[in-house]
Amino acid sequence: MDYQNLMNRAKEVSNNAYSKYSHFSVGACVLCKDGKYYEGCNFENSSYGLSICAERNAIGSAIAAGEKEILAVAVYSPNCNDCIPCGACLQVISEFSSEDGIDIITQGEDDLIIRNFNDLMPRRFRL
Repeated sequence: MDYQNLMNRAKEVSNNAYSKYSHFSVGACVLCKDGKYYEGCNFENSSYGLSICAERNAIGSAIAAGEKEILAVAVYSPNCNDCIPCGACLQVISEFSSEDGIDIITQGEDDLIIRNFNDLMPRRFRL
């Protein structure tokens, strides 16, 4: 898989983030089983609970396009290295992760960091 392309897309979309309150911009890109990419960025609201993370935005775009199988998620923030998904995003990602997990890609100082979802969330909630 071309993880650098996935990360480049996450970096690009982070420029569109609406982070008026936290000033913490994030971009995400998901790669679906059919090879298509879907991007999303965070957008905030003065009522913080209504804010949407980049990962959930990207996954929502994939779902709206009819996707149901995600292979990898890249997350990028110009504000920090190794920006991993929050707990809420990990729970949403878990809906689309196989038992073997999916790859979560972040940007280190110099290189990409690739983790398996199961390492970030070893025990997920399931109905």
